[in-house]
Amino acid sequence: MPNTPTTILDARAMDRTLRRMAEEVVELNDGTDDLILVGIQRRGVQLAERLAHTIKERDGVDVPRGALDITLYRDDLQTVGPRPVVGPTDLPWNLEGKRVVIVDDVLYTGRTVRAALDELADFGRPARIALAVLVDRGGRELPIHADVVGKRIAVAARDRVDVLVRELDGRDAVVVVRREEAHE
Repeated sequence: MPNTPTTILDARAMDRTLRRMAEEVVELNDGTDDLILVGIQRRGVQLAERLAHTIKERDGVDVPRGALDITLYRDDLQTVGPRPVVGPTDLPWNLEGKRVVIVDDVLYTGRTVRAALDELADFGRPARIALAVLVDRGGRELPIHADVVGKRIAVAARDRVDVLVRELDGRDAVVVVRREEAHE
């Protein structure tokens, strides 16, 4: 039975973190020319929208955004069940020569990002692909790292990190749900 979730970022801290990340994304890409933000379904899409909104506020540039649903690119698709729920992938731009920043909520094993890279390859060959994540919880199984990280935390493998966004969850927060070790 899980314990009470521990709040890592409340709404104000999450907003500050996303604003800093937006600045880092622009710096990493030497500006906004040829920049596209691509969120991974679900919460990465909302986070990409917020980063784009902050960039528009600061720099007056409306950065194109897209969405990836990596369900069919997962390496564990056979374990998902006979009818996986597939959301929309929306990449209406030619990615050739663009600087793409994949946006996700939590980086853990790296397998979601690997699937996103596989899917992006079906849409063209960007000049560069970077990764921005709100939370890096460690525990990588693949040699993948984020270029822009909102918050790094150490979390036990059995615990879960949940990113809540007001658009889907009614509030903004990052919480850790600690799970007790099973006793035999």
